[in-house]
Amino acid sequence: MEQILRNLFLFLSKNKNMTKAAKKYGLRFGASRFVAGESLDMAAAAIADLNRKGLSVTIDYLGEFIDNEQEANEMADQCIEAIRMIFRKNLDSQLSLKLTSMGMDISEQVVMNNMRRILEEAKIHRVFVTLDMEDFPRCQPTLDVFKNLKAEYNELGTVIQAYLYRTEKDIEELNAYNPNLRLVKGAYKEPREIAFPEKIDVDDNFKKIIKKHLLNGNYTAVATHDDKIIDYTKSLVKEQGISHDQFEFQMLFGIRNEKQLELVKEGYKVRVYVPYGTDWYGYFMRRLAERPANIAFVLKGLFKK
Repeated sequence: MEQILRNLFLFLSKNKNMTKAAKKYGLRFGASRFVAGESLDMAAAAIADLNRKGLSVTIDYLGEFIDNEQEANEMADQCIEAIRMIFRKNLDSQLSLKLTSMGMDISEQVVMNNMRRILEEAKIHRVFVTLDMEDFPRCQPTLDVFKNLKAEYNELGTVIQAYLYRTEKDIEELNAYNPNLRLVKGAYKEPREIAFPEKIDVDDNFKKIIKKHLLNGNYTAVATHDDKIIDYTKSLVKEQGISHDQFEFQMLFGIRNEKQLELVKEGYKVRVYVPYGTDWYGYFMRRLAERPANIAFVLKGLFKK
């Protein structure tokens, strides 16, 4: 049943008609638990609150699979505004973005122009930028953009997904760039020809790439809510004498809030991924697909008076 629900929500996440309807009707049906709000001001308030609790942040203006150049340019403008807001309000926050929102599906010129505009602003205000990873067809294009831009901008990272067979090789090839990587399990539905179908294999590969990237001496963001992966990372860094300055844990806004604070009290750096904006539908569906507990929360909210 769990797998059936997961597949359903992943399928729904790509429904363009539902995406349009979600933009029209706003953050309903429990989405506000996982999305900080529709405006930058609402996101800023959420970031400030998290910072007061000792949590760092990466902010994401939601949007993906954009095929209109004007809209892609407007998305880039929003990212620039977010960078300026982070600087102006002196927030402990980075920026995350999806390359499809910057025009990757339109042309190389569009996406590179928008990324350079954003990264020039980020360089001025010293805000780190992470290129989020999307579905498999966009994996190699994302890594190509990362490699090209990393030669010009040092404060740039990207994401590697443990459920893909290619991931260990990607970690090895990226090592030449001394990359700051966010390591995740992966949240898209991919065929078994390119991704591990079983959770146990994904978990084993996740541990393998965490170890490899840390021992390569690169900064590592372990993005997980899984206690077993968290405990594995804690044991590994202690065993290998790895400084707490070389890694951090990352979790999603609205998920395992108590665990986030617990890790901070233990002396670990924790960064919360804070999304905002009107294009929240695809992101929300993937969060529901990840954990049955998320679905239960939303259903409870629908019938709550």
